[in-house]
Amino acid sequence: MKKAIVLLENGFEDTELTYPYYRLQEAGLEVDLVAEEADEVYQSKNGQKIRAHKAADEIDASEYDLLVIPGGQGPDRMRIKESIVDLVQDAVDDDLIIASICHGAQLLIETDLLEGKKATCYYSVRTDLENAGAEFLDQEVVVDENLVTSRHPGDLPAFMKETLHLLI
Repeated sequence: MKKAIVLLENGFEDTELTYPYYRLQEAGLEVDLVAEEADEVYQSKNGQKIRAHKAADEIDASEYDLLVIPGGQGPDRMRIKESIVDLVQDAVDDDLIIASICHGAQLLIETDLLEGKKATCYYSVRTDLENAGAEFLDQEVVVDENLVTSRHPGDLPAFMKETLHLLI
């Protein structure tokens, strides 16, 4: 069975976490919600509460096939948490499929993944994405090898279609 990590942090964008979470389960993947602390409850920017399954420092990225980074305010908080950044870098190093939407690029910037890649993100993160070495494309979904990126919640159908295409 294929396995996916969906990152979780306070301030996540509700649909950018729940839509991939349930779509991946529908596709037959085992999906772990991973945050800095296991069993802690995290709250979305709209008040939805979700409990983390596992802590980032408990995870071996090589046991997974996919890492999803939802947007919202969570990625900016995650990028300063060593265990989360280390997990994402391990996922990059292990060539997992990395699917990042909206502000998720803020966390990717902390890795060496973006250099020379084509990607997209929420428009306010564009300069940061480009400064990290990526070529910004204003498209609903951009796929560059194992990296899938999208701009905002309206892009979720295309985002998940391309992510699942790489997985299955």
